[in-house]
Amino acid sequence: MAFNRKLPLCVSVGLIGLSSLFIACAPSAPNNAKQPDAVPQSAAKQQQTVGEQKALERLRVVFPSRAGATDVQRKADLIAKFLSTELKIPVEAIVADDTAAVEALKANRAEVAFLSSRPALKAEQLAGARLYLAEVRDGYSGGHTYRSVWVVREDSPLQKKSNEKENLEQLKGKKMSFTSPTSGSGFIFPVSELVTQGLVPDRDRLEGFFGEVSYGGNYGGALQAVLRGQADVAAVSEYALKPPYITEAEGDRLRILHETSEVPAHGVSIDDRVPELQRNQVIAALEKLNEPTNNALLTELYNSNQLVKVDHDTHLAPVKEALRKVGMEP
Repeated sequence: MAFNRKLPLCVSVGLIGLSSLFIACAPSAPNNAKQPDAVPQSAAKQQQTVGEQKALERLRVVFPSRAGATDVQRKADLIAKFLSTELKIPVEAIVADDTAAVEALKANRAEVAFLSSRPALKAEQLAGARLYLAEVRDGYSGGHTYRSVWVVREDSPLQKKSNEKENLEQLKGKKMSFTSPTSGSGFIFPVSELVTQGLVPDRDRLEGFFGEVSYGGNYGGALQAVLRGQADVAAVSEYALKPPYITEAEGDRLRILHETSEVPAHGVSIDDRVPELQRNQVIAALEKLNEPTNNALLTELYNSNQLVKVDHDTHLAPVKEALRKVGMEP
């Protein structure tokens, strides 16, 4: 009996079921047949890279050159060395201002940045970075939030009133010293409260309420304007009423007239290019700076003594709302 050579060759071992026989005897595709379900090797690798987000082989961290912070590069280098040991990859410390930090995240020249609240919003918008940790100081009344305060001289005729609106209404026609037009506690939150109380429509109409508006450039500069009689009131952060911003003696000559709570503390933003597993490792390494043996590295940098986990959206919601009220973009 002759075999039909066009039929497939079937090999079986022992007794097999009928369905198995059909499978074993299925015609084999010609060598040049197209395989519709095959994924090119390069595409498969690409899918794997996208899905798994390959771990970064180095980390670049931006440390802003904040007012009152000294010798930042040396202190930042020490933290970078600590992180490198913990993460077992090279870590580079870059010192720059907030604007340059956000640009570095956007341009993929950095993966992590210590940022204040408004730049953190901008980093999310431009680079997909999110804030995962917030700084805590002994001088923060709310732990990882603090107060924006309106400060006058101890001998000022301006006195606290029974409610917030009356307290701020008495500033009409007075000489005002803000910290800077971009400062959260020294401009954005104070102006937001003026808008809330219906005293000004937005940030561009301040001259219609105050007799004079000036900017100190930093906390110390704004407070010095009040101490020297160049301004009746200044807006700063609550922790600025002591060294290194002013001396203890100068602080004794000032008092708080009004305050706004829930100003978000500065924090640490991490770019979305950092894979989740590696991001969690970075967060855990930064949290080790809270431990007594490592804490000096953190406190000497920006006078913060702890980093705590926060939700990006919840933590930054107050500044987002304040910016909306004063007519500013994040």
